[in-house]
Amino acid sequence: MMSPELILLVPLPYIVMAVFVGGHIYRYAVDQYAWTAKSSELLEERWLGVGSQLFHWGILIVLFGHIVGLLVPPSVTETMGISSETYHKIAIALGGSAGLIAYIGVWILLLRRLLVPRIRMTSDASDLLVLVLLLITMTLGLYNTLIYDVFVHPFPYRTTIGAWLRSILALQPNPSYMADVPITFQLHIFFAYLLFLVWPFTRLVHVWSYPVFYLKRAWIIYRRGRLPGAIGHD
Repeated sequence: MMSPELILLVPLPYIVMAVFVGGHIYRYAVDQYAWTAKSSELLEERWLGVGSQLFHWGILIVLFGHIVGLLVPPSVTETMGISSETYHKIAIALGGSAGLIAYIGVWILLLRRLLVPRIRMTSDASDLLVLVLLLITMTLGLYNTLIYDVFVHPFPYRTTIGAWLRSILALQPNPSYMADVPITFQLHIFFAYLLFLVWPFTRLVHVWSYPVFYLKRAWIIYRRGRLPGAIGHD
């Protein structure tokens, strides 16, 4: 029988990916009208404006750092003249700062859901679940980046977690890379699993509907004019 550790490291990532992709396809096929962020700006905009801006800008930098750190082998960045030590310092400074910004944003959004009566009444369980999972995942990530890596011991996640993830994507899973990964890093991965599992069935689907092409849209020009038969000047 496969141990719980191996289940988490070998079949579960593929199950999560299947649910993530299949869930989005199913959601779009049967529930397109609910493919939305369920904006509540009309009910309250001050907290939303601050929390949303902090979270979205911070998380974009964090996600970019995860993509580079986990999917790009260290040999590539070293070839570019960036040593592992330099990369690690940049990751802590930039990733830690962006993570804190996004973390503050999530707290503002959660408190808004809980403390503003009109927002609380229009929220459902999935709204709170997403924010709680984000908070737990980000708390663990910030601890790993700003506490464990700085005050306990620098952890070579690119040659352990990153190598394991790349083996998963290459369809050659190698759980041995995760043998010495600290528990807080493993918990960070576990809660990320949960977040990706619920993603297709929550407001997070709006990530794929960001209006990128809106930036290329032609300007709408308004001109003052007169109605037919009107008397007077413009």
